[in-house]
Amino acid sequence: MSEERLRRVRDRVRPFPDFPEPGVLFRDISPLLKDPVAFRTLIDLLEDHVRASFPKIDFIAGLDSRGFLIGPPLAQRLGIGFVPVRKKGKLPGPTESISYSLEYGKAELEIQSDAVEPGQKVVIVDDLLATGGTMCAACELLKRLKAEILECLVIIELKALKGSEKLNSIPFYSLLQYD
Repeated sequence: MSEERLRRVRDRVRPFPDFPEPGVLFRDISPLLKDPVAFRTLIDLLEDHVRASFPKIDFIAGLDSRGFLIGPPLAQRLGIGFVPVRKKGKLPGPTESISYSLEYGKAELEIQSDAVEPGQKVVIVDDLLATGGTMCAACELLKRLKAEILECLVIIELKALKGSEKLNSIPFYSLLQYD
């Protein structure tokens, strides 16, 4: 991975102190999404990583909502499908759902019951891993459908919050890391 390409992506992540609450340094990817060269570079880097790591993948699963911004272009580049993991109540038909804890309350995620077949290979993507609650919930949903989770993949990891430790034995990769 070239340092120049990684720097192009990192330079488009904007810090916002004290958002959404005092003491939190929010990492905003909006400038990255606005810059077509930086966004293409992001997808190039993620594609390079996935192709080098996994010879066979069936689907990219993206987490509501920012995983929907990077998942479809990545899946399209790889020539595979995209599966949405949504907030509860947003998907039609039979679904699997899970409740999980957030730093500030509870949330629910769901996936359509026929989203993947048993044994299909999936990479789960999102923009950021903080405490790991949402990513762990998504992993549990895909395990219920008997998918083989190859990896959890994010743009940004907030290392001090130790979210990757909650993923246990599921491989994890982050493009950018912050303390």
